[in-house]
Amino acid sequence: MSRAMFRNPIALAIIALVALIMIGSTFTIVPVNAYQKNEHFGSTGAGLIARLPFIDRIVWVDKRILDVELDNQPVLSSDQLPLEVDAYARFRVVDPLKMVVTARSEEGVTAALQPLLANSIRNELGNQPSAKLLTPERERVMENIQSRLQRLASQYGVAIVDVRIKHADLPEGSPMQSALERMKSARQQQATTIRAQGNRDAQIIRADAEAKAAAIYAVSFNKDPEFYDFYRAMQSYRTTFMGGTPSPGSTSIILSPENSYLRQFVGRK
Repeated sequence: MSRAMFRNPIALAIIALVALIMIGSTFTIVPVNAYQKNEHFGSTGAGLIARLPFIDRIVWVDKRILDVELDNQPVLSSDQLPLEVDAYARFRVVDPLKMVVTARSEEGVTAALQPLLANSIRNELGNQPSAKLLTPERERVMENIQSRLQRLASQYGVAIVDVRIKHADLPEGSPMQSALERMKSARQQQATTIRAQGNRDAQIIRADAEAKAAAIYAVSFNKDPEFYDFYRAMQSYRTTFMGGTPSPGSTSIILSPENSYLRQFVGRK
């Protein structure tokens, strides 16, 4: 019976096909990974490997940097401004076994990281004013989000390479208008405060200058009372006689040469 089977070409073809399937299910060639610094030759697991057919399975893991996108995520900042945030994170698989056990594939990791990225952004921006995203401190905010996400993403055997917020906008409609009104009121209040402080400082400076001037006048008067009286009289004459052309309806004053106001014109006797 066995000789008849081996003489039958169809049976031989079936046996050969089964043998090829068994060999293909048992032996697999793992391609050589890209060169990495400080990695010893022969420790990468590349080459021909054997496995239990139909029991062990092979999962191909992409070791490149992958992306996870997050669009139109609603976030409330610490100054109670509703924002719509578009962001993305870049990650790399560093523990393939953990990734396969927990997420099964890169697509599973991406799906798992999306809500984690959303939570990290909400938690961080909820502690920050919206204006901070327009300052150099934005980089610090990105680092904090990346650290939060890394603590959550390590369970999937991945490393977060980078996190970026593409833009954070106010939603259209009445919330945006009321937010703009609040910002306008805050800026007006800030301008009023700055103006009041400026007026206060100007009054203090003016009072100090007048006090110093009065002190200088007092010292001058004590040193030479006659010169001080002459100086003050000249200032008064300048204001009275050289103050400009009289306006219509102004009053003319006629004084006698013996008037005490004109004593400086008489000279000393």
